[in-house]
Amino acid sequence: MRTRPRRFVIAAVALLTATAGLPASAAERQDRGEHPSYGGLSAVIRYTEYGIPHIVARDYANLGFGTGWAQAADQVCTLADGFVTVRGERSRFFGPDAAPDSSLSSAAKNLSSDLYFRGVREAGTVEKLLAEPAPRGPSRQAEELMRGFAAGYNAWLRQNRITDPACAGAAWVRPVTALDVATRGFALAVLGGQGRAVDGITAAQPPTGTAVRAPDAEDTARAARELLAADTADMGSNAVAFSGATTANGRGLLLGNPHYPWQGGRRFWQSQQTIPGELNVAGGSLLGTATVSIGHNARVAWSHTVATGVPLNLHQLTLDPADPTVYLVDGERERMTKRTVTVDVRDGAPVTRTQWWTRYGPVVNAMGATLPLPWTATTAYAVNDPNAVNLRASDTALGFSRARNTGEVLGALKRTQGLPWVNTIAADSSGHTLFTQSQVLPRITDELAQSCSTPLGRVTYPSAGLAILDGSRAACALGADADAVQPGIFGPAKLPTLKDAPYAENSNDSAWLANADRPLTGYERVFGTVGTQRSMRTRGAIEDVDAMAERGRLTVRDLQAQQFANRVPAGDLAAGDAAKACAALPGGTATGSDGRAVDVSGACAVLDAWDRGTDTGSRGALLFDRFWRKLSASVPAAQLWRVPFSAADPVGTPHTLNTAAPGFATALADAVAELRAAGIALDAPLGEHQFVVRNGKRIAVPGGTESLGVWNKVEPVWNPAGGGYTEVSTGSSYIQAVGWDGGRCPVARTLLSYSQSSNPGSAHFSDQTRLFSGEKWVTSRFCEWDILTSPSLRLVVVRERR
Repeated sequence: MRTRPRRFVIAAVALLTATAGLPASAAERQDRGEHPSYGGLSAVIRYTEYGIPHIVARDYANLGFGTGWAQAADQVCTLADGFVTVRGERSRFFGPDAAPDSSLSSAAKNLSSDLYFRGVREAGTVEKLLAEPAPRGPSRQAEELMRGFAAGYNAWLRQNRITDPACAGAAWVRPVTALDVATRGFALAVLGGQGRAVDGITAAQPPTGTAVRAPDAEDTARAARELLAADTADMGSNAVAFSGATTANGRGLLLGNPHYPWQGGRRFWQSQQTIPGELNVAGGSLLGTATVSIGHNARVAWSHTVATGVPLNLHQLTLDPADPTVYLVDGERERMTKRTVTVDVRDGAPVTRTQWWTRYGPVVNAMGATLPLPWTATTAYAVNDPNAVNLRASDTALGFSRARNTGEVLGALKRTQGLPWVNTIAADSSGHTLFTQSQVLPRITDELAQSCSTPLGRVTYPSAGLAILDGSRAACALGADADAVQPGIFGPAKLPTLKDAPYAENSNDSAWLANADRPLTGYERVFGTVGTQRSMRTRGAIEDVDAMAERGRLTVRDLQAQQFANRVPAGDLAAGDAAKACAALPGGTATGSDGRAVDVSGACAVLDAWDRGTDTGSRGALLFDRFWRKLSASVPAAQLWRVPFSAADPVGTPHTLNTAAPGFATALADAVAELRAAGIALDAPLGEHQFVVRNGKRIAVPGGTESLGVWNKVEPVWNPAGGGYTEVSTGSSYIQAVGWDGGRCPVARTLLSYSQSSNPGSAHFSDQTRLFSGEKWVTSRFCEWDILTSPSLRLVVVRERR
C-alpha cells in the first residue's frame, strides 16, 4: 500500500482509465502478475471527508479487490466474525453455547449456527449455485467481484496490523476465499427462510416414542404473525420517490432511510465504485458484499424496504408408520436424505448431529422459539426456501448500478430476479418513479393455498401469509411461471408494481398503499394484505409525503427536512387526549401496576406542552415514549382507540385515544414512577437521556421507536441506571437524499448514522454519528472534480504482493 499526495491522484486515475482499455491479453497478463510494475490485482482508493472511499479499478476483479481492502480497513473484526460464522467455526473459537450476533441467521447459539453452515459447506450448496449459468447463477462479473473481494481482504490482512481491540491478535481472523464471500451472500439470501429456521433444522430428529401434542392452529397462526413481524424489529425502512410532476425542476427525487442494526454484520458501509467507461455508482453496501445495495449513479437512485412477502412455506409430511424418516407422496415412499455434520468445539469433543432433508427442503421441528412444529410418528414439517437456490442479488445490484432510468431498474429486476426480502423504490433524472415488490417468493397462489392447505395452513395462510401445504400430494407442488428464472417462484408479471405515480412510498407495510391515491390490489396473499390496518409509521409517512407531493416544487432540501422532521404521529393522535385525561384524574394520582398510588399531576402539563417531536431538544418526548410503550403493550389494539380502523380511511383510522381503557391510568403511573426512580425529570430534553456513548463521550440521538410512528426510526436500549436510553440497537442507517439539477452530477446528500468504522481507534468511528445527532448531512462527492477538490483528499494505491 502506498499513500500519495494530491498531485498523484490524476495520474493514478489516468493510469487505471488507460488500463481499462487494454486488449484482453494485456489485462490478463497484469492479472497474472506478469506486468513488471503492476503485479496482481490493484485499485486506487481516494478517501474524502468522513473516510468515504472512492474506489477506481480497471475491471470487476480489481474493483472487488479495492472494495475488500477498503472494507477490511474499516471493519476487519466484524467481517472476520462473519466469515467464522459462514465457515461453521464459531463453536471452535467462541464456544458452543455463546450467541452469534444474529446478522447471518436466527441461530440462538453458536453450535446450531455451525451445524447449519457446516452442512451447507459439506453439501456443496454454494458451489453448485456458483456453477449455474447466468441468469440462474451469478454472472462472470459478479463472480469476479467476489474473487477480488476475497483477495483484497486477504491483502489488507497481510499488509496491515490490526488495531481494533475486538480482534487484534485473534486466531480467528484468517484469510478467506471467494467461496466464503459467496457463502456470506447465500446467508443473506436465506435470512427470511432457512436462516429463520436454523435452530429448528439442526434440532429436528425422528421421534423416540414419546407422544407429542399436535400444534394448535390458532396458537400457530399467532406465533407465525409474531415471527414474521420480527423482520422489521431489527430491519425495517422508509423510502419515497417523487416524480417530476411534484418537483421544482421536473426531475425525480428519492429519499432512502433503511433501518438496520447499528452493530454487527448487517451494518452498511459507504463507498463509490468506478470502472471507467463501465460503472460509476455510490451508496451503501451490506458488510461482506462487493456491490452497492442502496445508492445512486449519475441518472437514477434507489432504495429498499423490507417487504411483507413471506419468503418460505412449509410442507406437512405424511410419514410411513413403519419409519418416520420415510414420507409418502401420492402413496409412494420417499426416504429422507440424511446429512451428518460434525463441528469442532472449543475445550470439548467434536459434536456430531444429523439433519434430515426432503424434496421440499430440510425437516424442521420449530420456526423460532414460539412456533413448534413437532416431528411425530405420523407427521413432520419441511421448509421450502426458494432463496436457497438464489445467488443472484449481486447481479441485481450491478443492474441497478448500471441503470440509466427506472425502466432499466425494473429491467434488471426482471432479468436477474435476485432480491430475497425487500421492495425497491426508485427515481430518475427524467422524473420517473417506481415501486415494485420484486422479491423471490414461493409460488403460493391463493388458489393453491385453497386446494392444498392442511388444517393448520387454512389458519396460518390467511392470517399470516404462511402457507402450510399437503406434502403428500404431488399436485400441491408450487409449479412454475414461464417468466421466472427458477421453478417454484413468481415471475415478474405477477409482482406488485407501481410506475410513475406522483409519489411511491413504503414503510414496511404491504404494497397496497404505495400511493394512497393509486392503491395496488389483486396480488396473492403471500405478498401481503389489502384493506388492513397500517402501522403508525406507514400512516405518518403517507400523511407526510402526500402533503409534500400536494405542495409541489420539491427539492433535495425538502427530503432532508422530512428525514429529520421527527414528527410523532402517535403523539399527534394521542398526547392531547392523554394530557386532558391526566388532568381529570382525581387528586392528580393514578395507581401503578404495583398497586401504589403515584402523583402524576406534573405529567399533564408536560404532555400538553410537548412539541410532538423527537428532536434531541424535545421536552416531554421521553415521558410520552415510556407511557406509550406501556400503554400499547398492556391495552389490546381493539380497545386502544375509540374510532376503529376503516378500510375507507386507512390513513386516518383508527383514532381518538380511549382514555377510559383500564390500562390508561396504570401506564401513565408506571411511566412517571419509572422516570422519577431513575432521577429523570418528566420534561427533560430527549437528547439528555437518549444517546450513545462513543469513546467515553455521549452523543445525543434524535428519532423514536416503531410504535411512535417516527420516520426517523431508532430502537434505543433502555437502561435507567445508566441514564435512560444508552445505546441504539437498530434504526436509521445509510440515508440518502438524491435529486438532479440538469448538470452532469447528481445532487446528493448522505449520512451513515453509525459511521464507517467499528474500530474505536479510527477517526471515522463516530464522526457521522455526531452529524446524525446534529441532523446534518454529508454533501456527496460523486463527480471527479468534486472528489479531487475535497480538502480531505487522500490517495491510497493498493495492490497484491506476490
